[in-house]
Amino acid sequence: MIEVAEKFKQRLGIFLCIIYALLYSGFVAISVYDVTLMDKVILFNLNLAVFYGFGLILFALILAMIYSWACAFKERSVSSKGHK
Repeated sequence: MIEVAEKFKQRLGIFLCIIYALLYSGFVAISVYDVTLMDKVILFNLNLAVFYGFGLILFALILAMIYSWACAFKERSVSSKGHK
């Protein structure tokens, strides 16, 4: 039997992965269909490719922190209730 926290972690991981994949597919779509758009200067004198790329890295780190926090919280709440 899969413990309660394991099911939660699995569903959360898949959900966050889908969110990231959607954002990344936007980056790929722009690169494939309008490569000139990636050369446009957006903010801080950075072009869209660099800005979007660093944004993806930062977003991945944020998602990892959310996942870690949520899993730890779920495991603590499950262990305090005595479920296995």
